[in-house]
Amino acid sequence: MKSAVKAGILEHNTQFVAVGGYEPFETDKFPKSKLAVLGCMDVRLIELLSAALGLKNGDAHFIKVAGGGILDAHDVAVRSLLVSVCALGTTDIMVVAHSDCGAQSMNADDMFAGLEQLGIDPQVIAERRESDFDYDSWFAGFGDTDSYVKKSVEILREHPLMPAYVRISGYCIDSHTGALTTIC
Repeated sequence: MKSAVKAGILEHNTQFVAVGGYEPFETDKFPKSKLAVLGCMDVRLIELLSAALGLKNGDAHFIKVAGGGILDAHDVAVRSLLVSVCALGTTDIMVVAHSDCGAQSMNADDMFAGLEQLGIDPQVIAERRESDFDYDSWFAGFGDTDSYVKKSVEILREHPLMPAYVRISGYCIDSHTGALTTIC
């Protein structure tokens, strides 16, 4: 059974395609500016981030993850950025965190409690917590935004698979005004 939301989206999509709504967005897969932007998945940034950077469809790759940063050298965001660089011609990467980020103060206890409230079996949660994987770190918030951005940029700059010519920089965007602050 389809949800009302999904049904509404599918109906909209059918109409969008029928009237050629996609035509203004036609482009190829290569970012015109040779830029990739790593940012947060926060809904306030869906249009604000690209507008504040002056970017339109086809100008840049946007990789969005909770918190907008890198956890470690094997983070899925690193994989996406390497694909952007190696296969699609990106020469610049911007790491863009934002003010008032919900991921900033996350913690494993709250995440697991929330998952349990959503119906995940407490035994499954206990098994996960006792596994070799460090869920406490994985679910941890990043605390200080500037330090988080600097760490993310450092991981990318020092990554053994990142070509030396790629310029990597870090910023924080104000979630309300779009003002960009350079961090590194």
